[in-house]
Amino acid sequence: MNIQHIVEQLKQNEVVAYPTEAVFGLGCNPYSESAVQKLLVLKQRPIEKGLILVAPNVDYLLPFIETSTFTQAHWDRLQAKYDRPTTWVVPAKSTTPRFLTGQFDSIAVRLCDHPAVKQLCEQAGFALTSTSANLTTLPPCRTAGEVKTQFGADFPVLDLPVGEATNPSEIRDLFTHQLFRQG
Repeated sequence: MNIQHIVEQLKQNEVVAYPTEAVFGLGCNPYSESAVQKLLVLKQRPIEKGLILVAPNVDYLLPFIETSTFTQAHWDRLQAKYDRPTTWVVPAKSTTPRFLTGQFDSIAVRLCDHPAVKQLCEQAGFALTSTSANLTTLPPCRTAGEVKTQFGADFPVLDLPVGEATNPSEIRDLFTHQLFRQG
């Protein structure tokens, strides 16, 4: 499906698949509880786990992040370029919905320079939720064909190649550097 069709699906609060740095992600409009609920049901993911948000620049993420305790070092770390995709766990604003944060007072965010993510965010006007495109017990999809095999031929997929990263993103705490998931 072309990018305009995928953007329309996002604006209609549907779940879509799109390429990221290493695998396809399942994403939706993070402002829509109904879209996030569809994503959680599709993924069989408990709401308590929370979700990652991806965007090409920090402006898309600011509505969700509590930045009052950020130092310049935190801003630099969040916005730096790394040799592997890096997701940062940061304090969530009190207004950030629980359907995004789950059981946490934080939210996981990643600046993603994949051209598909950049185009989708720019054209939709918001960050995307991001969880790997795969059904429970199956490996994450690395091609649009694999997404269609797992989720059905009619599932909205942006058929562009994934980036060159070998593994899904590393997840770390922005303040403590604690590693939650190896990249």
